[in-house]
Amino acid sequence: MSVPDDDFDPEYDTVEEDFHVTPLISLPALSPTPAVYPGCCVALSPLLLSNLSTILPSSSSLILSIGSGTGFLEALLRSEPHDINIIGVEVHPSINRYLQTNHHRVVAGSYSLEPLAIEAETWLFIYPRRVGLVQSYISTYGQGVINQIVWIGPTADWEDYKQCFEVHWDLKVQSAGELGGRGWELVAVASKKPA
Repeated sequence: MSVPDDDFDPEYDTVEEDFHVTPLISLPALSPTPAVYPGCCVALSPLLLSNLSTILPSSSSLILSIGSGTGFLEALLRSEPHDINIIGVEVHPSINRYLQTNHHRVVAGSYSLEPLAIEAETWLFIYPRRVGLVQSYISTYGQGVINQIVWIGPTADWEDYKQCFEVHWDLKVQSAGELGGRGWELVAVASKKPA
């Protein structure tokens, strides 16, 4: 048996990661005006994606999208020109159609948490179903490297969710209409207050 000339071990060493990944299903071109696409709750437009990519951290930072559904929004954010390092999380059985398996995690149920959250700098909640899920992530993994939580949903739901961010977070809340989305949706960016 020969010994390799260097100490590179493909099982443990990685080559520079390419965050741009071809989705499982090809992504359609987005309408210039906000529109709802199958499998995605939030109305999307190129302007909204561009604005989200400026809100989200650089491609070297890990972002966890909790409740990613089909993975449509996440695949768009992973693709050029955004190239965001985002991993989708969905409950079993997952309806993911756009994210490759290495960019998608499955949890047992709607009360289950994804342990990778402890390593993510940003969490993305798009139309979350339960306030308790957001609270559970914050109480369980909020002391990790998390610096930012982005919540997008109906303005009417925000009153229920904003309590999650009252203690250790600074909030910036905008109408999605100002960012390229629908006017009745809201984008809330919670930044962790310094300890």
